[in-house]
Amino acid sequence: MPTDQLTVRERATLLALMAEARELTNAELRDAAGFTLDGRYRRRLNEQKLVTSRKVGRGFAHELTDDGWAWCTAELSTERPDRAGSLGGALYTVLAGLQRYVARGGLLHEIFTPDVEVLIRNAYRELADAPGRWVGLAELREKLLGVSRAAVDAELERMASSPGVHIQAESNQKTLTEADRAAAVRFGGDERHMLMIEAE
Repeated sequence: MPTDQLTVRERATLLALMAEARELTNAELRDAAGFTLDGRYRRRLNEQKLVTSRKVGRGFAHELTDDGWAWCTAELSTERPDRAGSLGGALYTVLAGLQRYVARGGLLHEIFTPDVEVLIRNAYRELADAPGRWVGLAELREKLLGVSRAAVDAELERMASSPGVHIQAESNQKTLTEADRAAAVRFGGDERHMLMIEAE
């Protein structure tokens, strides 16, 4: 199936994944865009190599491929699909505005970046067996390999002033490994090695 024959649902999925700029589970995709990617729609986008999908629990998580990003870039200058409706028409007007930005030398990756706080909180939930448990930053960084260290450090420093978020040094410095020391974030004059997020 040529990519110019994608359905409205398939186009919407690609644009939603572009806007979120990260892997999304079906639950996260539903929260963000109001629909999931399942069945024939998932299979078709996988076969077109526009989206990769992997099994996560009982469902799937999806992410744009390089070809998917290229499709989204090309879609910026595409006429709106037939029967797009008023919201679809408005969306393609926004995409045309993004095309003008790209034509001036801008990059979509500069506009659409992942929400680093969401990624940190998701990684914390995966690592902590319950809210309020301490997680080492070395472990956390392993879950965030696709995000720059500078972006993670800046977000950790910002989050440290949020209610229920604690980032502190390991009290027993003798237990720290080289990986722990390398993963430490420095702000407020201290190196901090552990993160704890209270129940939300």
